[in-house]
Amino acid sequence: MLAKKVWSRCREPIRSLRDLGWRARADFRAARRGSDYQAAYELPEPLVTVCVATYNRGELLTSRCLKSLLAQDYRNLQIVVVGDCCTDDTAERVAALADPRIEFVNLTERGQYPTEPRKRWMVAGTVAVNHALSLARGQFITHLDDDDEHTPDRVSKLVALMKASRADIIWHPFDFERVPDDWQVNEAPHFAVNNVSTSSVFYHRWLRTVPWDINAWRYDEPGDWNRFRKIRFLGARTVRAPERLLKHYRERNQKA
Repeated sequence: MLAKKVWSRCREPIRSLRDLGWRARADFRAARRGSDYQAAYELPEPLVTVCVATYNRGELLTSRCLKSLLAQDYRNLQIVVVGDCCTDDTAERVAALADPRIEFVNLTERGQYPTEPRKRWMVAGTVAVNHALSLARGQFITHLDDDDEHTPDRVSKLVALMKASRADIIWHPFDFERVPDDWQVNEAPHFAVNNVSTSSVFYHRWLRTVPWDINAWRYDEPGDWNRFRKIRFLGARTVRAPERLLKHYRERNQKA
């Protein structure tokens, strides 16, 4: 029993150390002290990159996800949408929005994800989201799933909190659809698995050096938490925003 408790407490740090290497924490601390890192907090209106990975959801992407991003009251945005080799009309629908802040790239090959449904769910979209990260120019970065939506004031509130707190990464509560039309609240009290999701974080651009891992399923971890526990291991300053700023919809093909 004692050994099990010790392993439960040490498991994530050991995994993160194995994933990132011995120097990762020291490298992060050194970078954080640097003037380039700190300059992001001093800009009056820093550029914010929103990364969106998508696959054959052109209608949902444009009518819900991108609609909510274009409605943000914070205007200095770079919206990077990467298709995971979309074969529908996503490109045409995005082009019809005619907003210069949106950059759309459609990958020529689909990511090689596991075929087993649960494992695939854990890491689907990894290739596309990592490509979006590679194109991010913003001082701060955030994400939105292609079938979800952010509140119109989300970016402005989180930019203000980043500057006031000098956090490395912020997370916040969100509404989620447990079953169709049944909405509940995840208060996200801790920076921990099942509290933090891809679309509920906002972070300093340096952290894009920690990518999503297409093999996260080997740890039986969702890809987003696999990444965020590594960021926590680095010693990143995490700050919780108190408001619900995301509506996380149930996957249309998700079983009860």
